Amino acid sequence: MSGELVESKPSWAIEFTSIPAERWRRLDGQQIYIIGIGDDGLEGMTTQARQLVEAADLVIGEETVLPKDIKAETLVLHGSLDAAVHRMMTDQNGRIVVLASGDPLFYGVARYLFDRVGEDRFLVVPHVSSMQLAFARVKENWEEAYLTNLATHQLDSVVEKIRGMDKVGLFTTDEIPPNAIAQALIERKIDYFSVYVCENLGGPDERVTCLELPELLEQQFAPLNVMILVRKPNAPDRPVDSVGQRLFGNPDDAFLQSQPKQGLLTPSEVRAMALAELDIGPASIIWDIGAGSGSVAIEASAIAHRGTAYAIEMDPADHELIKSNAKKFGRTNLKPVIGKAPEAWQSLPAPDCIFVGGTGREVRKIVEMAYERLKPGGRLVANVASIENLAETLDSLHSTDGDVNCRMINIARGTYQMERIRFDAMNPCFLLSIVKPL
Repeated sequence: MSGELVESKPSWAIEFTSIPAERWRRLDGQQIYIIGIGDDGLEGMTTQARQLVEAADLVIGEETVLPKDIKAETLVLHGSLDAAVHRMMTDQNGRIVVLASGDPLFYGVARYLFDRVGEDRFLVVPHVSSMQLAFARVKENWEEAYLTNLATHQLDSVVEKIRGMDKVGLFTTDEIPPNAIAQALIERKIDYFSVYVCENLGGPDERVTCLELPELLEQQFAPLNVMILVRKPNAPDRPVDSVGQRLFGNPDDAFLQSQPKQGLLTPSEVRAMALAELDIGPASIIWDIGAGSGSVAIEASAIAHRGTAYAIEMDPADHELIKSNAKKFGRTNLKPVIGKAPEAWQSLPAPDCIFVGGTGREVRKIVEMAYERLKPGGRLVANVASIENLAETLDSLHSTDGDVNCRMINIARGTYQMERIRFDAMNPCFLLSIVKPL
């Protein structure tokens, strides 16, 4: 919104003439202004925004943003907005201004107040966001940067998104300061960024520091800071030693396996095809039944980064391996479950995707019981190794209303002997997949 200011009658509010008249008719009644403010206080505001603050009966904000010399009544916020919401709902006549740091609609208070009081009660006058200031200070455009606030997003998920970005802007918190972010990036070998920490932007003690990630580990910064990451020129898109960090299809030897069963996990090629058939979404709930070392569940959880993968296994030794592999791959949204089907999954949420592995005689029964728990529209994939299990499981799935797909997978991996390549065939397997009708 921009334009010339006029006095609104009979309301106290000042209107922007660029807003259509029909919009103002719909907004008849008391208006509450949410106004952005910087560290330079009222002096840094536009004339229009300052006039609104000076005309207010009540000014609401955190102590750090409330001017000292205003005549209006003030309501100081201490972390919670409940008092402000109560005052807005009960005071229908007073002229209210809410002061918020930067742009109130960019990780600010505006959306929270809209949801609780009703957005038609408000007009927003933004200030320059500290994120905008930070990118301006380091002379980088932010048109395609990944921007987020660690007060509302988990550090683990943010770090994984940073991996493939060119530029990143982060609002840090007291609990997750810049050195904690640097530690998380280094642990995941995401070490190809230059780092800027921008403190107290717009204030008299503003400071911008450029350093390398390892240098950041021992540094302390002011609480009000923004962290900017810029990928170094010619940096590789993946660390050289990123084996085992693929989204899916990781090498078999990247997973910890118990020695007596070495080589019995789902091979990487079959795993990739099974995950494609499972058609996993970002928030999917996945069951990996007969999870073994957990390879399918681990890669499924990487795809469903906002969902959960449950690795169900009855062998205590393999259950411990699942936990170790989940830690190795940093998959915090994988939940190991020990027990035998179907008792082990009775308390689990209904899945969107189910993978059934293993070579036991009860594969058909397990597939039937698992299919019953599958959500309508959900996908089930079974990997069977023997002709007998194939026939029984295929017969069972054909008795449902879903369309069954069946693939026989023959894989041969190349090996070099005497400077010549030869191919070692792996045992064939059968991949059955079905979508449960809506």
